[in-house]
Amino acid sequence: MSRRRRVIHKEEKLDSRYGSPLVARLIGTVMKSGKKSLAERVVYDAIEQSRQGSDVVDPLETLNKAVENVKPRLETKSRRVGGATYQVPMEVAPARAVALAFRWIVNYASARKGSFKKALANELKEAAAGQGNAIKKRDDTHKMAQANRAFAHFRF
Repeated sequence: MSRRRRVIHKEEKLDSRYGSPLVARLIGTVMKSGKKSLAERVVYDAIEQSRQGSDVVDPLETLNKAVENVKPRLETKSRRVGGATYQVPMEVAPARAVALAFRWIVNYASARKGSFKKALANELKEAAAGQGNAIKKRDDTHKMAQANRAFAHFRF
């Protein structure tokens, strides 16, 4: 029997402009110190900037494409078996995959020089094109899982 409590899932919130739960989650990831209006402004401007220079009609198409490209399918988790710690490859739950994708995009955007708005727009544009630091992080995660697939039988 599990020692953990049952997970209570909250209802997905929608953002005010697009009515998208993905944008609402991105705003929550960008937000610092509870300044939601500032985070909304930054995210909306970054979405608009990321679709400039392309013939995309839907404003959320680049965001959706970026998240789909960055989402990891496998990751490694530490499992302690008989005094040794193994990196065991595990499949990533869909909600966690989206959370990791947004976390990687926002972290690599904040590491760039210049304004965060432009950096987030560039990171989204590169991720939608299959390039950039967030894509490299996803590939490194997949390589780590592939390298440790010999320990997959420790999954439980």
